[in-house]
Amino acid sequence: MRNLVVGTRGSALAMWQAQWVVERLRALHPGLGIRIERIQTEGDRESGPPLWQIGGTGLFVKEIEKALLDCRIDVAVHSMKDLPSSMPDGLSIAAVPEREDPRDVLVSRLGMGLSRLPRGARVGTSSSRRRAQLLAFRPDLEIVPLRGNVDTRLRKASGEDLDAAVLAAAGLERLGHSDRITEFIPLEVCLPAPGQGALAVQVREDDLSVMELLAALDHAPTRAATDAERAFLRAMGGGCQLPMACLCRQGDGGMLVMDALVASPDGAVVLRERLVGAGSGASELGATLAEKLLGRGADRLLSEVRQ
Repeated sequence: MRNLVVGTRGSALAMWQAQWVVERLRALHPGLGIRIERIQTEGDRESGPPLWQIGGTGLFVKEIEKALLDCRIDVAVHSMKDLPSSMPDGLSIAAVPEREDPRDVLVSRLGMGLSRLPRGARVGTSSSRRRAQLLAFRPDLEIVPLRGNVDTRLRKASGEDLDAAVLAAAGLERLGHSDRITEFIPLEVCLPAPGQGALAVQVREDDLSVMELLAALDHAPTRAATDAERAFLRAMGGGCQLPMACLCRQGDGGMLVMDALVASPDGAVVLRERLVGAGSGASELGATLAEKLLGRGADRLLSEVRQ
C-alpha cells in the first residue's frame, strides 16, 4: 500500500480534524504511512468581509478538491458544513465519522445566556443564518461581523467591543475550549447549518483501495442525517451563506426527525418545518422538507437575499 497524503486547511481546528482521522487510520492499519498536507483556500485568504458578502460556494474546499483531483493528495478532510451540496465529478465522500454536538453556543464575557444579555448587547457572528435567528429571538441585539479562526473569535469575544459571540459547539469541544461556553443555544432558538458538527472524508471515487481503508470510519446514522441535510440544501438551491438551517436526528424506531427553516436576514420572517421519515429515505426526507418550505414562500425570501 502506498503512503497516503491527507489534505486539509491549515487552521488549528482543521488540523485537529485531519489528525483525528489520521490517528484512527493508523490504529486500523498499523504501519500505514500517512502525512498531512496543509492547503490554503479562498476562504482563508479572504479574511475580512463576512462570507455571505464574498459570495460563491466551496470557499473553504475548492483548492483542496482540486489537489485531490490532481492526485497531489489522496484524502481530503473537511468540515461537512463547508462542503457544497454538489461535488465535482470524480470525487466521493468515503466516510462520515460520528458527529459531534451540532449545536451553536454562546460565549459571553458577561457570563450571561442569550435571554439575559442586556438590551442592545453586541453579539459577534458573520453567519447570516445565526444573525437571522438571533434577531428573530432578540430583535434588540446588535449583530457585529466576526470572522477568524476559533482562537481569534474567542479572543474578540473576551474584548470590550463585544458582549458575546456565537460559535459551533463542536469546534470548541474539539480544541479543548468547552470551558469557554456560556450557554448551549436551544435548537428552538438557533438551528445549525447543514452538516454542522460532522466531518466529510473525501476521496477520488475510482480510488477503491483508499475507500476500503476509510470504510471503518463511516458512522451510518451520521451519514444518513447529513445526507438528509445536504439533500435539503441542494433542493433549496443554496449555499451555507444563506439564512437557512436544518438538523436531522435519530428518532424512535430508526426514524429520522428533521427540522429546517428559512428566514429573512433581519429575522422578521422565519419559516420553519419538521418532518419525520424512514432512515432508508434520508435524501428524500431532506428534499421533501425543502419542497414544503419552498411552497410556503421560502423561494421568495432566498431570492431577495441573493439579489
